[in-house]
Amino acid sequence: MGNEQKPKAKMEFAIIKDDPIDGHKGFGVGSLSLENVTPVVIDVEEKTASIEIGAMHARSKLERGIKFLPTREESANGKKYWLIWVTIEYKEEGPYYAGVTACEMVIDRSIRRGYKNFVEHVNKMDRSMKGRIIVDEMDDSSKQVLAEFLKAHNEELWARSSKELHDGLTV
Repeated sequence: MGNEQKPKAKMEFAIIKDDPIDGHKGFGVGSLSLENVTPVVIDVEEKTASIEIGAMHARSKLERGIKFLPTREESANGKKYWLIWVTIEYKEEGPYYAGVTACEMVIDRSIRRGYKNFVEHVNKMDRSMKGRIIVDEMDDSSKQVLAEFLKAHNEELWARSSKELHDGLTV
């Protein structure tokens, strides 16, 4: 295979941990750090919440083996979940829950199909990283589960969080 036939190397989008330009100003400048973002999944039926790191790349335990379709109707008999993007920031008093956004997800294990709006998931993660609180679409029961989970995970972070978050998750 001659040099003229080799495909050019592509610059892929990099999701990395820690400072991308630690010590230099070369490769990696402009990369996105997701170090302070955590995906939390709420099972609406079971009323449980858990951290699902695999959801960062759409590969949580729930999502594996599921083909996601663009319309909700194709997985109408599925089980509803909320994927919550939680971003932690730091202020003078200490760390706090800065951004919390909720995205709907429906999974029908029996037919291995599901529904989620990929664009919405990415946009909501971005909004969480920008410190937005978007939980108004959630049902009251799921809001309560999330509030209890965040409090139990770290009471101090919860106490330092905004009134907007507390009000948004108050049932």
